[in-house]
Amino acid sequence: MGDPVQDRIIEGEFRTPHNGFQQAPGSIHNDAVASKLGFKGGTVPGSVHMDQFAPMLMEAYGADWFARGSLSLHFTQATVDREPVKAVMAVGGQRSRLTMFNREGDQVCVGTASGETRDPESEMAQRMAAQSQAAPGTLRILAGYAIGDVNTDIPMRIERDALEKSLGRITERLPIYDEGVLPPSHLVRLAHISRPTVLAKVNQSVGLFGALEIRIADGPLRAGHDYVGRTTMLKLTESPRTENAWYDVDIADAATGRDVATVTFMIRFMKASSPLWARDA
Repeated sequence: MGDPVQDRIIEGEFRTPHNGFQQAPGSIHNDAVASKLGFKGGTVPGSVHMDQFAPMLMEAYGADWFARGSLSLHFTQATVDREPVKAVMAVGGQRSRLTMFNREGDQVCVGTASGETRDPESEMAQRMAAQSQAAPGTLRILAGYAIGDVNTDIPMRIERDALEKSLGRITERLPIYDEGVLPPSHLVRLAHISRPTVLAKVNQSVGLFGALEIRIADGPLRAGHDYVGRTTMLKLTESPRTENAWYDVDIADAATGRDVATVTFMIRFMKASSPLWARDA
């Protein structure tokens, strides 16, 4: 992989990401649910915003980014269906800085990217290190979890026709996607197949992505291929409005057993959506 051209800014065009989950009951992507929790409407999944950075990653790092690269975003403001947003990348040597904002100039997310699998100073790594573990007995939604909890042998697969269907509404369509390579949003979707397993103890609470990180070790990952996931709980934190679960999903090739990628999630569970916090409302 060649060195990226440093000390330059790559700016994308304003795009209008689609919220494809508006009809999902009980979801933060549903207009009625999100509005009750103080959002202006059903939110666009943060993973969808990742795709807007993909052409910049290609320009800075080449197609090898999909074989061995990383992308890390922290979400600061939710967006709604078709809300215009613009991605910007400040290309650096060891890592590049990422930002996204709407037409009003409000920041949607900040992050980092690298042409290497691991970045010890990624946006996610720094955010997680800055958070204190929740004090014992303070968590209600996530009370059944502990650091180090592990789940294994989770089948994962995205069908080729599902990828092709979504390419019709993706914000940035790259030729390699037509070859079956998974866009960043679909790497998250693949890992998110683990959610019913890793978060099985969470009941009647609405969650949303607070941060996401992709680390590709041996890619590209493709549609129509079988993978196996394992999850590890990394940290449990809270804020006045949320309880937060931080966990890794390691993805292995089902045929070889070799790890090929990791997606780290930070999911915020809204206290206002849980009956466990209703008496404090």
